[in-house]
Amino acid sequence: CCAGKSSWPELVGVEGTVAEATIERENSLVDAIIVPKGSIVTADFRCDRVRVWVKKDGIVYQVPTIG
Repeated sequence: CCAGKSSWPELVGVEGTVAEATIERENSLVDAIIVPKGSIVTADFRCDRVRVWVKKDGIVYQVPTIG
């Protein structure tokens, strides 16, 4: 239902800031947001948001997807 690329499995293991820039470059309709592991977030679904989940060291540990 959302336009453009919606999932970035190739970014697992990458630095969060690099992943954020890559996502926004590959789909200009979304805002990528870096979220530290363990953070509490809203459960609403949004086509214009991609959460980039990172560990303490800033590395992406979960596939970033629209939502």
